[in-house]
Amino acid sequence: MAEPVVELTGIRVEFPDVVALDDVDFRLFPGEVHALMGENGAGKSTLIGVLTGTITPVAGTVVVAGEERRFSGVADARAAGVATVFQEAQLGPTMSVAENVMLGRERRGRLGIDWRRTRADAADALARLGLDEMEPRTPMALLSPAQKQLVALARSVVDDPRILVLDEPTSSLDQAEVETLMRVIRGLRDRGVAILFVSHFLEQAFAISDRMTVLRGGSRVAETPTRELERADLISQMLGKDLKALRALGSERKAHHYAADGEPALRATGIGRRGELDPMNVEVHRGEIVGLAGLRGSGRTELASLLSGSLRADSGQTSVNGDRVQLRSPSSALRRRIAVSPENRRVDGIIGDLTARDNIVLSLQAMRGWARPLSPAETEALADTYVETLHLDPSDLSRPAKLLSGGTQQKLLLARALATRPHVLILDEPTRGIDIAAKLDIQRRVSQLAGDGVGVVFISAELEEVVRLSDRIVVLKDREKLGEVSNGPGVTVDSIVEMIAAEVHTHDA
Repeated sequence: MAEPVVELTGIRVEFPDVVALDDVDFRLFPGEVHALMGENGAGKSTLIGVLTGTITPVAGTVVVAGEERRFSGVADARAAGVATVFQEAQLGPTMSVAENVMLGRERRGRLGIDWRRTRADAADALARLGLDEMEPRTPMALLSPAQKQLVALARSVVDDPRILVLDEPTSSLDQAEVETLMRVIRGLRDRGVAILFVSHFLEQAFAISDRMTVLRGGSRVAETPTRELERADLISQMLGKDLKALRALGSERKAHHYAADGEPALRATGIGRRGELDPMNVEVHRGEIVGLAGLRGSGRTELASLLSGSLRADSGQTSVNGDRVQLRSPSSALRRRIAVSPENRRVDGIIGDLTARDNIVLSLQAMRGWARPLSPAETEALADTYVETLHLDPSDLSRPAKLLSGGTQQKLLLARALATRPHVLILDEPTRGIDIAAKLDIQRRVSQLAGDGVGVVFISAELEEVVRLSDRIVVLKDREKLGEVSNGPGVTVDSIVEMIAAEVHTHDA
């Protein structure tokens, strides 16, 4: 085997109150695609930052092409032959293809930029990627997301890099566009470029990579040739549980035996959004908990956003209690008694400078309209209701929400949604990052809501939670719906993992 073009040894990165990477080794060889795998928070972005010069480790060595390096910025890394294409291509939207490809490397003559030679160089860079058909004069505004990603790739190869880092390059592409990008990546690999490929899409990683490194909790778990790695083993490494342990986990709610009857409270037929979620069918009945299972990037949050109006679908139909509707915004969903607790409570949920009490009534006030404000007495009574049902501390109600614990903030979001008396409640990661007591409180309350006739869509990265609470489980992978499972004694975390791990189209949904 050739010598590695990149070798990181004993890398340690510290941020305030957290160790992001702990004694991590990593190797990248010429002419290979190396997939860096792991769930959110595993350390992937930090490792990329070390390699591209945006993060300086407190310990460890970085060796590129046999020479130890200490990058002080992106320019240092680029000079060493490291190029990067990020998830959101950093392109000039009002410029042409050639201007973007050659940005900072324009050919100059006596009178300034020589555009004829600059466009010729851009055409050459595009041709090296097999993109001869792309016209350098084309305005960026006329290009598709995939074409823009390819322009970003072309800009990265102008300097003939040794190492190319691709950070979620396919996140906004459809299947046909992904195949085009994969063809270009293989061409670069065959020319000897070492490619670090970071993606949440398992099938793409298996299809394109030669080796995989798995990070979990800031540590390297494994480095394995892709052909020797089973999908189930990869998932186990990422989640931190082996399959034998998963087999021992059962469902505490199997005895519920919910039987769907009558018109669904929410039905989505062929609902999808280009580049974000393939069209799929989903139904939610009153009194039923529908779990969404899948790894990060599978489409769980995107589906929740389409069902709650946070994202607009560009395909399919949605009906509420049998009536066809268009959910163009969260407020339009609220008017039809569909409430949501979003995944990121700090960014999309809690209004930190408002009190806990004011946070609870926000959605109900939005439904009523700001011309009909809730009275102080109504606000007080509503907040007191959830002090009891969600075990909130009464002294927290007058405090700014940003000062409260994660568990309390999550309960505030649940209280806010329940205050609207929803028929359908969509919960995206309602127990993430909270202590076990708060987690159990929320799980019990979700189960009670279903018993009271609320239809619940439940999303959690912890598959044990999904299996424990759900009546039906919709399994997602790489933005596609693999199938549905009716929960029962034979359904375990293991069986869901094996369904996700199976190669696409090898199972009977």
